Amino acid sequence: MNEEIPVTEARSQFSELVNRVGFGKERIVLTRHGKPLVALVPAEMLDQHSAEQTEANATAMAVHELRSSGADRPQGYPIAAQHRESPPA
Repeated sequence: MNEEIPVTEARSQFSELVNRVGFGKERIVLTRHGKPLVALVPAEMLDQHSAEQTEANATAMAVHELRSSGADRPQGYPIAAQHRESPPA
């Protein structure tokens, strides 16, 4: 679980918080008026998240390109159904 600390309190403890996050691998959420505002996380966690996000984006783009090109549909199969507009009532 993440520890939550008000921004006003974090100012006076900044060096300690940086050490806890950097060396102790803790995650700390800074709050303002009781609501989460920002988070302090270890740098390797940020790098890992960035790599995962880049991979997910690349996968999504590849899927989009396949769908756009029609490569995800088997060739030579007839369309089983076709949408038709309903006649006006």
